[in-house]
Amino acid sequence: MRTGTTPEQGDIVLVPVPFTDLSSQKRRPVIVISNDAYNGSALDVVVVAMTSNPAAVPYSFRITASDLTQGSLNRPGTVRADKVFALAQSIIVKRFGKVSKHVVEHIRQLLHNLVAK
Repeated sequence: MRTGTTPEQGDIVLVPVPFTDLSSQKRRPVIVISNDAYNGSALDVVVVAMTSNPAAVPYSFRITASDLTQGSLNRPGTVRADKVFALAQSIIVKRFGKVSKHVVEHIRQLLHNLVAK
């Protein structure tokens, strides 16, 4: 992370995401789901996507500012547990919030359901 600190599980961080045609990129928020031990020992971090699109899709749920223990959201967001990525910690632009343990647990449950038989 450019700020010199290791991201923690539950952090909402801003990362550059390329357009599908790779012509440009846009900064997007993601939530760190990898545990702190992994984050402290690896160069990568595992995240799930966030979007401002309120459409209900499987393995997603809405969060608001009340779901954060630190920071703020400009508007409610949708957590997409079906959009999981491993990213280099070095591309994190900034940290701007942290979700509650309840939100992390909800993501964990959705991930479990996603891969369950």
